[in-house]
Amino acid sequence: MNFNALHHQHAPLLIANVWDASSALAAQDAGYLALGTSSAAIASMLGYDDGEAVSFEELFFIVTRIRAVTMLPLSVDLEAGYSETTRGVIENIQRLATLGVVGINLEDSRVIRGERYAEAVSTFALKLEDVRDACPDMFLNIRTDAFLMNHAQALDETLRRGQCYQAHGADGFFVPGVTQDEDIKTLVREVGLPLNVMCMPDLADFDALAASGVRRISMGNFVHSAIQTQLKDLLFTIQNAQSFAGVFSHESHR
Repeated sequence: MNFNALHHQHAPLLIANVWDASSALAAQDAGYLALGTSSAAIASMLGYDDGEAVSFEELFFIVTRIRAVTMLPLSVDLEAGYSETTRGVIENIQRLATLGVVGINLEDSRVIRGERYAEAVSTFALKLEDVRDACPDMFLNIRTDAFLMNHAQALDETLRRGQCYQAHGADGFFVPGVTQDEDIKTLVREVGLPLNVMCMPDLADFDALAASGVRRISMGNFVHSAIQTQLKDLLFTIQNAQSFAGVFSHESHR
């Protein structure tokens, strides 16, 4: 089943968000059908802040290593495109395509000095149209952040953007931060694109999301963050106990 078809099944596509070769292999071993990179997790792993502080060349290297260990369909979080120009964004996508990448996330906002700013809908729509024309085989999952940015009219703004992006070539619609069932159902009903939601503390379980019409579920960087917390706990345990016993405690659970 190709990557696009995975977004049109009865059950939502649960995509494993990975940040390196080892996390990609772990997801493959766990039976996931597709992978997506997490920009925030990759940035954290490399010691950067999120928001394109990582260079495209560094991102390209990470994607190369992921593709070296697994042939699962891979979508890359390209943030705002890693370029100030549409031509540059297209060239970056085309380079990823040479590695076998089948999808990207592209955001309609940009982080500037730690603050996120949304692009004008019309400006982003023209960029999207150009990207669509130049990259006809790439699954374009378009992210909009009105809910994450606490927009006063988050649902209306998201609907306006989603409907515009559908008309300009998007394949999927990624709305991180949306959690309320009625908002999700409205987006599914009013925007004719597979809806992608993201892990949040108050997000419904997967069966409920499926019943609401969600077609893709992402993890964001939350799995990576949870693992980092476990790592810190383990390192503290070794230091405080002056023993490696805690390192091997997982053996009894295999």
